[in-house]
Amino acid sequence: PVRELHHIHPRGTLQEEYKPSRCRLARLANAMDFNVKKLASDAGVFFTRAVQFTEEKLGQAEKTELDAHLENLIARGDCTKNWTEKIFRQTEVLLQPNPSARIEEFFYEKLDRKIPTRTTNGELLGQYMQDAAKDFGPGTPYGSTLITVGEYQKKLGGAEREFLQASAVSFLTPLRNFLEGDWRTISKERRLLENRRLDLDVCKARLKKAKLAEAKAAAAPDFQETRPRNYILSASASALWSEEVDKAEQELRVAQTEFDRQAEVTRLLLEGISSTHVNHLRCLHEFVEAQAAYYAQCHKHMQELQKELSSANGDTFPNAFAVNASTSGISAGPSPLSGGSVPGRPTASSGSLEPAPLKIEEVKPPATGTRKAKVLYDYDAADTSELSLLADELITVYTVPGMDPDWLIGERGNQKGKVPVTYLELLS
Repeated sequence: PVRELHHIHPRGTLQEEYKPSRCRLARLANAMDFNVKKLASDAGVFFTRAVQFTEEKLGQAEKTELDAHLENLIARGDCTKNWTEKIFRQTEVLLQPNPSARIEEFFYEKLDRKIPTRTTNGELLGQYMQDAAKDFGPGTPYGSTLITVGEYQKKLGGAEREFLQASAVSFLTPLRNFLEGDWRTISKERRLLENRRLDLDVCKARLKKAKLAEAKAAAAPDFQETRPRNYILSASASALWSEEVDKAEQELRVAQTEFDRQAEVTRLLLEGISSTHVNHLRCLHEFVEAQAAYYAQCHKHMQELQKELSSANGDTFPNAFAVNASTSGISAGPSPLSGGSVPGRPTASSGSLEPAPLKIEEVKPPATGTRKAKVLYDYDAADTSELSLLADELITVYTVPGMDPDWLIGERGNQKGKVPVTYLELLS
């Protein structure tokens, strides 16, 4: 068996097979040794920077100050970043008030996936109205009106979706690109500049200590009190400290060069903030144009809806608290008084029909529809049907069918009477 083994594996064959493995192990060991040395070196640099930073905070070490222009650029950059971030977050809230939907969109963006189309609230309301009309009966007045209003709610929802998409592309995306792209690069270079500054200050402190030690070692010893052996040691120490000073000066020159280079890179990046402002200004104009187009489109849809409802019902649906001067025939003339302009007492015009007298004692407040109102000006009742008012007091107001729209029924405790709308601020 031994002969067969030697026949199959002649002398030296097994060693040759293991040579590549030994080479790989040697290279791996060298690489690990290099990584350990680099890790130890980085740890030493980090420790010296931490010591320098701590001593600066405690006032025990000198700190290299940046030039005024660079300091102003840094302050301007921080201001731009802070306000851009606030505007970006609040614009997101304006365009998408639902926080869950914003979180979902955030994850889709991070995963680099297309955000699914989401039905807007207007479109969903319109669909509900049309579905309700099918159950109530499309031929009934309520059902047909629900169908009409539902169609326009869908149009409003579609306009809202277009506005959200346009705003996201023209305004939100540039702001996000600045915060996640340009500003991250600037922050990285600023951190590197701070490290270069700490290294420079460490080299300055080291050089200062070496020069003090050199001066102390170079001082002439007293031959009466110092032995010759100590004199020789002092001369040797002086030579060593002279070499240490030369080494520290060389390190200081290298650190100063790296600091100046990094300061220039940081300055160029921060000066680019001006072009960022120009770009954001253009995006802001586009956002305002998209917003104006959206509101104009909504106004157009609502006007068309009002016309359709008027033609279908013969009249618009009145608002209980609205003042319609064109149909009431009532005009309010301001009477200038000291301390400000107070609305005048509503009076009936000559061409208007005299409304039927209202018996205040017979008026009952409705079950729903009463509101609180704040009195803006003092008012003296003209007759027993009216209620005198004092500025800044709160009263309860409501309307009754057939009542002049310029007047409301006001109640204050057990007192009740007509009050002019122009003297009131209706509260929600």
